[in-house]
Amino acid sequence: MPHLRSRAPAPARPSGTGPAAPSPAPRLACTGIDATYDGRTPVLHDVAVTFAPGRLTAIVGPNGSGKSTLLACLAHQLHHDGSVTLDGTDVARVPRRRLARRLAFLPQSPTAPEGVSVRGLTERGRTPHRRAFAPLGASDHAAVGSALARLDLEPLAERRLTELSGGQRQRAWIALVLAQDAPTLLLDEPTAFLDLAQQASLLDLARTLAHEGRTVLAVLHDLNLAAAFADELVVLDRGRVHAQGAPADVLTRELLAEVFGLRADLLPDPMTGAPVILPRPSVPLVALAAHAARSVAAESVAAEA
Repeated sequence: MPHLRSRAPAPARPSGTGPAAPSPAPRLACTGIDATYDGRTPVLHDVAVTFAPGRLTAIVGPNGSGKSTLLACLAHQLHHDGSVTLDGTDVARVPRRRLARRLAFLPQSPTAPEGVSVRGLTERGRTPHRRAFAPLGASDHAAVGSALARLDLEPLAERRLTELSGGQRQRAWIALVLAQDAPTLLLDEPTAFLDLAQQASLLDLARTLAHEGRTVLAVLHDLNLAAAFADELVVLDRGRVHAQGAPADVLTRELLAEVFGLRADLLPDPMTGAPVILPRPSVPLVALAAHAARSVAAESVAAEA
C-alpha cells in the first residue's frame, strides 16, 4: 500500500534551481455569499467565514448543504453575491493567472486531455508560472518532481491517466495541485476513490502542507476522518454555516442529531483526544434483542402447535 509522504524528499540539485517555498498564505475570507443553481434554486445563504493560514479546515455537512458550492465560490469558479477576499483583496479583481499562483482548486470531477500521462497532467500545474508556450524550466521540473514524490507517483509518472485505477487518478490530480505551488489549496472531496489507508495518508499530507504555512480547505464526508486530521471544522446545513471551530468543540451529540439526523455517541481518541463518532441504531440494541427473542419464542410455539 503506497504511503503518501508528509515531507518532501531532499533531491540533490544545484542551489537556486529547486521550487521556491510557497509565499506566506493569505487570509481567505468570504462575506454575504449567496449562490443559486440556474439563478433559481438557492444553495448558499449569507455565508460568512474566515479561514486562517497554517490550518487544515474541513468543510462538512449533509448532502445538499452547499459544501462544493461554497468551495467553487471561494475559487472564483461560480457566480455569487457577496465577496471573497485574499488578504482583503476581492478575488474578482485579481487577474486569473495571478490568482492561480495564489490559489489552487481541485473540483470534484475534473477532466483531463485524452492520452495525457501522470507527469503531463502534473506539469499542467505549472501553467500559471510560465509564459504561454514557454518550455518548462528548472524550477518547474523540480516542482513537478517534488509533487510526484509526495504522492508516491514516480513509478506511474509515464503511465496514461486512463490506465490507472480511480484512486491513482485522484492522486495524480492532487499532484497537479501541489505542483501549482499555491499557498492556498481548495480540495473538493480529495479522498474520493481512495481506500482507507490512502485517505489517512492524504489527509496527513494535507495537514502537513497546512502546518508548513498554507491555507488548506477540504470538503469531506467522513466525519471521523475530518475530526482526526482537521484543525478546524466548518459545518454547513441547508446553505448556512451552522458551526465553526475545533472538532472537539463542534462535534456534539446534539449537532449530529440536528444537522445530520444521526443518533450517535462520541468518545475521545485515546491518543489524540479527537472525538470519535459511534453511530447508534435508531432502535436501542436491547430493544432489538428483546424483539428477536420474542420472534424466536413465537416461532417455537407455532412449530409445537
